[in-house]
Amino acid sequence: MTCDMAALHPGRIDMPSHLHIKPVIYETLSSKSLFFSMHDIQSRMDILRPDDLQFEYTRIMMGFLLHNPSPRSIAMIGLGGGSLAKFCYRCLPHTDITVIEINPHVIALRNSFAVPPDDHRFTVRLADAASFLRETEEKFDILLADGFDIDGLPPALSSAQFYSDCYAALNPGGMFVANLHGCKPLFEVIVDRIEAAFESRLLLVNDPGATNQLAFAVNGDPSALFSLSGVRCPPGFDELAWRELIPSVARVFLASRELGRRTNTPSSGAN
Repeated sequence: MTCDMAALHPGRIDMPSHLHIKPVIYETLSSKSLFFSMHDIQSRMDILRPDDLQFEYTRIMMGFLLHNPSPRSIAMIGLGGGSLAKFCYRCLPHTDITVIEINPHVIALRNSFAVPPDDHRFTVRLADAASFLRETEEKFDILLADGFDIDGLPPALSSAQFYSDCYAALNPGGMFVANLHGCKPLFEVIVDRIEAAFESRLLLVNDPGATNQLAFAVNGDPSALFSLSGVRCPPGFDELAWRELIPSVARVFLASRELGRRTNTPSSGAN
């Protein structure tokens, strides 16, 4: 089943499609990329390995597995070329995945980027994520925020209210991960807003090859950020995919240990 544009979930948007930016696809013999502008690439897909994560920041975002290796549910803000959605769908076969995307032109390209069709555990919803999170009664184990437009991170997806709604949409012990790429002028403000919403410090992990900063926060005991479990393949996870994730997930693990040392919080040993 594909996304039904005429029967949107509560939190739907009524903005005509012609007011949304149409993304551009750039293809080579081996890859396909999605752009809103030539300044920033939204997504890249290896044509022979369409489910792989091509960017380091997306692999770092998968660090949530150190907190919860078998989430029952994941919500994702922003579809793009579907990199995270496809990867989680393949590697976490027992997880329900909900993707919220505001731009119908992006959703219209899902087949071009091998995004799987909707089924009993995978759904792409055309909706304004800020409205969706404010109105939904659903709860998720993991919430991944990677929603950008041609101007960068939209104000609606970086407000104090938005981060409070993210907190409320998580199950107790749930984890929020946000890509803060391109937020330098307001970076400290956004970090303060997330910390206020989650009533705790954040775990910040830098993508060394780009300007992305990944923020991790939990709904519950903040000490969970200081003592993430060791880098070990989650049960049932594709072993080859895990081996390719290890260097990136290790960045999250080491950042967790460093945060624990800075806050004098005892942490468990690596597994």
